[in-house]
Amino acid sequence: MSTTPSPQPPVPADRSDGAGTGSAASSAAPSAGAPRRHLLAWVAGLTLLVILVDQASKYWAEATLADQAPVPVLGTLLQLRLLYNDGAALSIGSGFTWLLTIIVVGVVVVILRITRKIGSRGWAVALGLLLGGAIGNLIDRLFKEPSFGQGHVVDFIDYAGFFVGNVADIAIVAAAVMIAILSILGIGIDGQRHADTDKDVVEAAPSDATPDVAPGDPDPKGPGTTSPTAPPTGTES
Repeated sequence: MSTTPSPQPPVPADRSDGAGTGSAASSAAPSAGAPRRHLLAWVAGLTLLVILVDQASKYWAEATLADQAPVPVLGTLLQLRLLYNDGAALSIGSGFTWLLTIIVVGVVVVILRITRKIGSRGWAVALGLLLGGAIGNLIDRLFKEPSFGQGHVVDFIDYAGFFVGNVADIAIVAAAVMIAILSILGIGIDGQRHADTDKDVVEAAPSDATPDVAPGDPDPKGPGTTSPTAPPTGTES
């Protein structure tokens, strides 16, 4: 004869698990924000450093190189020569200083918004350099002559006569190179690798290689085989 096992009484849920989970989540929240604050400190520190070095070097250039012949540093490949640029890089956009000022202000706002998602030290360095360079030249456009918002940027580093730049330009170019490298490596602003994320999504997707088979139906793995049937619920004496 077959007998059916008596049902087991339900085990009461341990309410301490929920409390423990909640306390663990609350304790993990501050630790998750700590690295981001550290990265934001990197961005702010580099931004301030670039601005200070850029403005100090421009002050030195105006005080030292005004009305002077070019000073060779590496022969004709690198010289110090004071110029005032009312356009963008390579003197592009001359005569549209107000428009360039508005564009730079917009770029600064975008960078500040992006930093809220920062999760990578590489991106923190790149954004700090980019923000510092943009603000360094923006200060010139806002406060240099001839008028507010139409000021000319101080340039004094002559690269073989090809173009003349400044420290802010060096920071911007370095940031552009870093951003390009980080993008090629697939590292996002949040610190996640795009390639690893795509791989995880593919691995997490359910496999359709083996279809569902009901008990007693032919097994698709081979002819003449059937899927195992479910074991009986009772025991025979």
